[in-house]
Amino acid sequence: MTTSQYHPETLSVRAGSESTEFGENSEALFLNSSFRFKSAAQAAARFGGTEPGNIYSRFTNPTVTMFQNKLAALEGAEQCVATSSGMSAILACVMGLCSAGDHVVASRSIFGTSVQLFSNILKRWGLEVTFVALTDVAAWQQAVTPKTKLFFIETPSNPLTEVGDIQALATIAHQAGAHLVVDNCFCTPAIQKPLDLGADIIIHSATKYIDGQGRCLGGAVLGSKTLMEPVYGFLRTAGVTMSAFNAWVFLKGLETLHVRMEAHAKRALELALWLEAQPQVARVHYPGLKSHPQHALAMRQQSSGGGIVSFEVKPASVQTAQEAAWALIDATQLISITANLGDAKTTITHPATTTHSRVSAEARAETGITDGLVRIAVGLEHVDDLKADLALLTR
Repeated sequence: MTTSQYHPETLSVRAGSESTEFGENSEALFLNSSFRFKSAAQAAARFGGTEPGNIYSRFTNPTVTMFQNKLAALEGAEQCVATSSGMSAILACVMGLCSAGDHVVASRSIFGTSVQLFSNILKRWGLEVTFVALTDVAAWQQAVTPKTKLFFIETPSNPLTEVGDIQALATIAHQAGAHLVVDNCFCTPAIQKPLDLGADIIIHSATKYIDGQGRCLGGAVLGSKTLMEPVYGFLRTAGVTMSAFNAWVFLKGLETLHVRMEAHAKRALELALWLEAQPQVARVHYPGLKSHPQHALAMRQQSSGGGIVSFEVKPASVQTAQEAAWALIDATQLISITANLGDAKTTITHPATTTHSRVSAEARAETGITDGLVRIAVGLEHVDDLKADLALLTR
């Protein structure tokens, strides 16, 4: 199908889908590990890349290919490389595009495990990494060196929903001969299209909103065919591969992506406005609120504020900030206490002791992740039931 002629909601349902000779209306699930060839010559042609086709499910599988094509159509990317998780997507991107001695500028406001990957593991292999504030555009310019290969950001960020200026950072990166990588996990293409704003590469944890029901792990790297070639080469060799079953689940998740993201965002905005009015809440972090420092930028880059809300709990006189946050979390009866997000079920977590627990206290303080911070990934329940479950805030 010609993707340019259809709306994104239609692409979510139709793009990338192919049928076998049986004419199935829902994408087929190919659980085999390898594929037969008609001849030795065809096998050689497939392995040599002169004939397209499936070889081995580590790097070619029809179900995975359908997922890749559908997500690429939604993001407006030439190619998508599907991986085993969101973290393996980041790893494949860096390992495919960088070498020892290269330099990466990364936002301080990224997922805690991403911080660990850059600051511990990849540094051991000779990659130089500089962390700067996401919203300080001048700091990104100052961090550039002759060896800078990539800029890496999340926008909105995890967990404070800070918003980075994609267009401005893309301009700086391109002037330096570098590429801008945007983790689009919080928004998905239903809310934000980073490539349209000048970014070069998109990262996804398909585990989150692309699945939508907390079932499977997966990730994706998207961009031009030129940039994806070495990323795909790394995946083919290293095997950080998405399983066919998970790709099949994600294909079904993508069909409802736009409907779900609209519903998540509507509920998140209502909950964020309610939280701002509660006496036990010191501050709410949500891009859809006019009180958010980057609200105007968010509304230019995004179609909505998304589904993630973070807020600071005011401790009572006899409590520490962490005790107040934990008491609120432990008092919930409906909301799931888990660090995952993007689920139909609303989830709640304490970032300082979960998602960012391996980040030093000093680094957490520098990025604003306080001991009183709570993150809620708003699901699809009725928002009045969520408010009632957070009743401890009203006392």
